[in-house]
Amino acid sequence: MTPETHDTAWFAPKRYGYGSGLPIAWQGWALMIGYVLVVIAAAQFIAWDEEVGWIAFIALFVPATAAFLYITAMKTRGGWRWRWGEED
Repeated sequence: MTPETHDTAWFAPKRYGYGSGLPIAWQGWALMIGYVLVVIAAAQFIAWDEEVGWIAFIALFVPATAAFLYITAMKTRGGWRWRWGEED
């Protein structure tokens, strides 16, 4: 098994199931940390104003999650597909 010289993947594929596993590049870790920080910042709106805060939280959470999942799917080695534990 030789490493690919032009591998642009940020995430490893899961061995079992659908989706991606842990980040394998610094860009993946930066994306994951950035996403967590955005969700934590969005949650602060709920603490400030419980009624309007939920709207602000959802307005930040949904697009951030959609962007995170899209980028993760595009940057996973081998793409997202169902895996049964076989080696790729």
